[in-house]
Amino acid sequence: MTTFASSSSREPVGRLLGWLGLRHSRGDEALQADATEPGGVRDLARLARRDLIEAIGSFLLDNDLDVTPANLLVAHNAFSGANPRLARQITARTGTGEVTQAWLDELTEEASDTSAQAELEKLMARLETNLDAFQVQSKAASKSAQDYGSELEQHVTDLEQLQKTGQIVSSLADLAKTMLERTRKAEDEMRKSEEEAKSLRRSLERAKRDAEVDYLTGLPNRRAFEDLLEREYRDAQAAMEPLSIAFCDIDNFKAINDAHGHDSGDRVLKAIADTLAQISDDHCHVARHGGEEFVMLFRGRNPAAAAERLDQAREHLASRRLINRKTDEPFGQITFSGGVADVFGHGDARAALKAADEALFTAKQNGRNRVEIAASP
Repeated sequence: MTTFASSSSREPVGRLLGWLGLRHSRGDEALQADATEPGGVRDLARLARRDLIEAIGSFLLDNDLDVTPANLLVAHNAFSGANPRLARQITARTGTGEVTQAWLDELTEEASDTSAQAELEKLMARLETNLDAFQVQSKAASKSAQDYGSELEQHVTDLEQLQKTGQIVSSLADLAKTMLERTRKAEDEMRKSEEEAKSLRRSLERAKRDAEVDYLTGLPNRRAFEDLLEREYRDAQAAMEPLSIAFCDIDNFKAINDAHGHDSGDRVLKAIADTLAQISDDHCHVARHGGEEFVMLFRGRNPAAAAERLDQAREHLASRRLINRKTDEPFGQITFSGGVADVFGHGDARAALKAADEALFTAKQNGRNRVEIAASP
């Protein structure tokens, strides 16, 4: 977790912690000592919450930011590990310039786009549920109409076979014919409705597939990867198999875009996606996490084995010399940096993802074009 703290901001943050009841009566040292004991799990959780609140408060105070719901949400996502990319953006911004409210508002807009995507997914799920109910009701109504039509048709035949019937019976036969025609028409409409429902379901399934694929690289997107991570986490845990996760980030990607244009940058993204996809199989999954970032999951491989596999892809890419097809100018050496973490060594999948992101940051600091393994907690 990256924190931005100063001595001037510690005191008000400390008062905030006290007001929230996160100060222990015996002091921080006693609290940390208890947290290491077998019965100190609750104190350990309190320490984690206190550190998170302190990081958020220090960040807002040090950068003179208003305490608003939007700012608190951005800070929480960054320092809790919910959004590693956001944490890295804030770290980079702090190193090069001031974190301003205007810049933070841009991050809030990006978060709003993510929320809109989540609402769309909820609507799609509701639509799918309604389609299921409609198809069941449609089939039941169609079957009932068909049975009623068959029985009514038999009654009409029986009535027409009678030679001696009065006007009332004749009128009843005419009425029965009319009802039979209406029933058949209702059957046709039901059949059409069922076909429309099937067509709509196919469109919905196609839209769901499209929503899980990155349009540029053809790789699964972040949403699809998060679903995969949950499944693989459960399966690997049940099978007692190792599970490693990796973050990859293109080195100096902004310089590539600035020098050659965004279209060329997209082609570089596609080339790296193809390189990573070559090592993907039933036990190795790769997805585009966003921007110039990729994320990988290695089932059945410990961090050392996963880092070795990823490093082979890195060396293969670094040995290539890509050329801008539009201008015939060389891109120069294209490389990426990576960070690998043991999923089961960090408590849960989100903590492991954060550890891999921190290892990636270490690789960047150590010169780029390298793969680092996260240390065990």
